[in-house]
Amino acid sequence: MTSPPHDSANRSRGGIGPGWIVAAAFIGPGTVTTATLAGARYASALLWALLFSTLATMALQEMAARLGLVTGAGLGEAVRRRFTGTGRWVAVGLVVGAIGLGNAAYQTGNLLGGALGLEGAVGGDLRLWAVLVGLLAGALLWTGNYRWVERAMVGLVLLMSATFVATAATVLPTTEGVLTGLLVPRLPDGGALLVAVGLVGTTVVPYNLFLHAAAVRERWNGPDDLPRARKDLVLSIGLGGLVSMAILVTAAGTLAGGDGEVTGAADMARALEPLLGAWAGVAFATGLFAAGMTSAITAPMAAAYAVAGAMGWPRDLRDGRLRAVWGGILVVGVALAVAGIRPVPAIVFAQAANGILLPTIAVFLLMAVNDRTWMGELRNRAPANLVGGIVVLVATVLGGRALLSVLGLL
Repeated sequence: MTSPPHDSANRSRGGIGPGWIVAAAFIGPGTVTTATLAGARYASALLWALLFSTLATMALQEMAARLGLVTGAGLGEAVRRRFTGTGRWVAVGLVVGAIGLGNAAYQTGNLLGGALGLEGAVGGDLRLWAVLVGLLAGALLWTGNYRWVERAMVGLVLLMSATFVATAATVLPTTEGVLTGLLVPRLPDGGALLVAVGLVGTTVVPYNLFLHAAAVRERWNGPDDLPRARKDLVLSIGLGGLVSMAILVTAAGTLAGGDGEVTGAADMARALEPLLGAWAGVAFATGLFAAGMTSAITAPMAAAYAVAGAMGWPRDLRDGRLRAVWGGILVVGVALAVAGIRPVPAIVFAQAANGILLPTIAVFLLMAVNDRTWMGELRNRAPANLVGGIVVLVATVLGGRALLSVLGLL
């Protein structure tokens, strides 16, 4: 996809809005794997993490969309313009490093998730499938003509989502347990911390903030379209959060009480057996491949947009510099996938890494949408800043504790 200047008559108002692309990006292998793991190990106890992260995603993505519509710039561009001198290069370095490293880890999970789906459907070598998924994503990004594939993948993810919602209704645990899990934050044991951070990281995805700020200008004209953008993101992200919760509840109703181990697609597919029986494996594998493929395209694309904005490059995926960025993300992701990393731990780790990186990116976003010169009357007000501050605080505490836990200091 290119981003040339074009007038309002050529801007699309119909079809899938940017919010749906954001939702399709976070309902990826990481969501499926981490939510299934959370339900299998802790039943409904970690639903509160998904409720928090869904509301946080709505709040932050609204700010990103508002930034894009008012200024015509992405978040990376806003960071570059916000600072001067040494501060600018420090900020740009943080953005490039955080999004580059974060998306490399995330991309490994995307490729392994898509490969798990293919392995579950037709068998074969997981590493070879990961290479194939990477090559398909690279080919689509190279041409820039990926919109029809994007729509097909969103459709497949929505199909999988409907299956999980239906299954969740079939195997629903006790209402009291679900409500307690939603409204009472708790961590059943030490291992639940990393899973909770993963649930936040798989929903409030830092790279989606860059992607959304850039994408709204391709769909709408400017500030007058802000109500339409808000409706789009609330509906799409709300549905995405509901689907994530349905996946967790489904696993809680079908897998909880066992050994809590989830090592591959076959284990996760067992959650669908009450509804689909013998077809559970095929249906789950198809959806997991679709989720992995969608995210494998959007993660490198968002990284390229973020770096382009921060460095002042044009937002054109066919530009050689942007190809180097998204190509580098793909190469690292494929290399780590081929190295024989176990897929489920890699996917969960990638989500936790996103959760740890989130506070830095959220602070940059808050600084941008509070700038009176850029945003004018549409800058953040006190309620939005309060919500943003709470998101940063909670993400910082969870991410900090998870990092200490990983380092063996907690």
